[in-house]
Amino acid sequence: MPESGTVLVITGTFDPTADLVIEELNRRAVPVFRADTAWFPSRLALAAGLDGSPSGWGGALATERRSLDLAAVRSVYYRRPTPSEFPPGLAPEVRAVASAEARRGFGGLLSALPARWLPPPGRAEEAESKPLQLRVAAECGLRVPRTLITNRPEAAREFANRIGGPVVYKPFTPIRGTVGGESVAVYASVLRPEDVGHPSIAATAHLFQEWVPKAHEVRLTAVGGRLFAAEIHAESDAARTDWRSDYDSLRYRACEPPAEVAAGVHRVLARLGLPYGAFDFVVTPSGKWVFLEVNPNGQYGFVEQATGLPITAAICDYLEGIEG
Repeated sequence: MPESGTVLVITGTFDPTADLVIEELNRRAVPVFRADTAWFPSRLALAAGLDGSPSGWGGALATERRSLDLAAVRSVYYRRPTPSEFPPGLAPEVRAVASAEARRGFGGLLSALPARWLPPPGRAEEAESKPLQLRVAAECGLRVPRTLITNRPEAAREFANRIGGPVVYKPFTPIRGTVGGESVAVYASVLRPEDVGHPSIAATAHLFQEWVPKAHEVRLTAVGGRLFAAEIHAESDAARTDWRSDYDSLRYRACEPPAEVAAGVHRVLARLGLPYGAFDFVVTPSGKWVFLEVNPNGQYGFVEQATGLPITAAICDYLEGIEG
């Protein structure tokens, strides 16, 4: 007998955020099938057919221990899966073809299921674009910092001179890796105007923003129309520039966003087609909220743990189709 109303969770093997959701779904006695795209094709088998009827694709996903009737999938929680893995002996050109076919075949089939997705297929990747986020946020009535994207050192220097104060450099995507055997990461960094304009800027696109004076920051998590906001107070110099660089120095407190900010957040989500977003704001000493970015699949567990905000429950409500 197929499990009725199963939630398919697609994520990497180690994902504490997905673990929270799975634990809550288990508590609610909601069937869950967890898989990683890395398991396909070696550890996850797929067989699905379409007979032309309105019922759509039928078939199953199967591991060595479990199988999932595709017709039983009520919703999909798509977190942070890893790419498909193939035997090490494959020639590079064969591997490239196999990877593309897996992405379009296996991934395409999942996106064709008539299920509720968080986030919807393709939407999260599109919404990751910082230039798009900033434009949409401004159009939706949120304050945004003055921003420059350039590979011209002289343009960066002119921007910094116009700002007349500190300028922040931010990478477009998280940059993490290993150099000389040691783990390194690139976070936002504050530059003085005289330090902006290095010739290396010409090597690729760079994003610069004016430094916004901050009383504190806010992580606002939006789920299915519900908003959960928490102040983030940094107690180290590194965290005051980018709080992700020093979690141990942070203090949190639940808060309520101003009505105009809440309305702007709802408009941004509607424009980007997202049911979920982890928004980051700076709150200035005068109390103005300034939008920095939105992560369409961002972490929230650390906020929930510190404040008790019921974000996991809201996500599970959404996956079950329960309106908040």
